[in-house]
Amino acid sequence: MLLRHVIGAALRRIRLDDGRTLREVSSAANISMPYLSEIERGRKEPSSEILAGICAALGLTLVDLLQEATFEQQSAEAVVVDLTSSPARSAAPSTASVTAIGSVARSTEIALAAAA
Repeated sequence: MLLRHVIGAALRRIRLDDGRTLREVSSAANISMPYLSEIERGRKEPSSEILAGICAALGLTLVDLLQEATFEQQSAEAVVVDLTSSPARSAAPSTASVTAIGSVARSTEIALAAAA
């Protein structure tokens, strides 16, 4: 999953949890409503200045956003289902799958920490 998708999903979740509209947040962040929508859908990769404006409009810091993005990434990875295994096998994930997911999560945390 690309960082812009994770950040966009985190921004949308935070905005909706706060009960705010695209119009309210885009106005407070001084960006267009369509652009904010594109960011939330992971179609645009905003600059750090734009992210800072959105974070300020949502009452967050950039560090808060990166922590939320890490949570978003881990949540997305948690719902990965291996459809290649036979139904007769145990429903528990293989050790290799768990190790691979853990490695990706650690890599994401390191990348997000470096970005902060």
